[in-house]
Amino acid sequence: MPSTWHASLTLGFEHGQRGTVLRHCAHSGPLYVQKAFYPEGRELAHAYLLHPPGGMVSGDHLEVNVQAGENTAVLITTPGAGRVYRARTDRTAQYLHNQLEVAQGSSVEWLPQETIVYPDAQAILNTHFNLHANSRCIAWDVISLGLPACGQVFGAGSLQQTMQVHLDGRLVLRERMLLDRQSQNSYAAMAGFQSKPVCGLMIAGPFDTALDEELESALQVQCSSTLEGDLSAITVVGKFVVVRFLGFCSNRARQTFTECWRLLRPVLLNRPACAPGVWRT
Repeated sequence: MPSTWHASLTLGFEHGQRGTVLRHCAHSGPLYVQKAFYPEGRELAHAYLLHPPGGMVSGDHLEVNVQAGENTAVLITTPGAGRVYRARTDRTAQYLHNQLEVAQGSSVEWLPQETIVYPDAQAILNTHFNLHANSRCIAWDVISLGLPACGQVFGAGSLQQTMQVHLDGRLVLRERMLLDRQSQNSYAAMAGFQSKPVCGLMIAGPFDTALDEELESALQVQCSSTLEGDLSAITVVGKFVVVRFLGFCSNRARQTFTECWRLLRPVLLNRPACAPGVWRT
């Protein structure tokens, strides 16, 4: 029988006299957080997700559960790129599910570094937010398909990616991408990936009022300043800002999203941008 490996991590944040604290941290397998950091003061906790194997092989099943209690503020990132390696010949899937519960008056920023999906991988990547009254989220996912620097395209692999947001139990935003053998033509199509191996999605919201024209203009300028060959755009979906990227370099995707984050964060979360220290290592 093919081998499988399950790893899980549950993080519980609470607000108290010392600000936002990591009150609960339980893990099974090689997936954990060592401690919370406070480069912005005690009200906002930074946490770094650690996965020592560095990637997922066939049969891996990773689950991350984040519970942000009332009036907490949390930023979660990773110290390096994630990887989904080539699957076994039996095409057993590699599964990652991130579940984030954001209580009343709280905010969660989910800002991982890119995920490299190797040729012939079988990746299922889900990120689900459950927001409640007066809660906010900013999140992004950057995917790099294949190993273009080695001349290896994504090929016959499969990628299912979903990011969705529920607000007080109601689905308000859902983005889904499927790339498999049946949809390989979309990789080269002008209405698809245009043979660009890097795609990214960023969401921010919900905004209580219509997006400020000055902010929207600044975001559009940022998206239009990408290098030749890269594409990025901003749209407003309900109460959320959605930014998309399509290009050739994951670093440029993260740079685009980071600059948008620097514009969005002061307005949505009433905080100036403060890049996690691990991004500089």
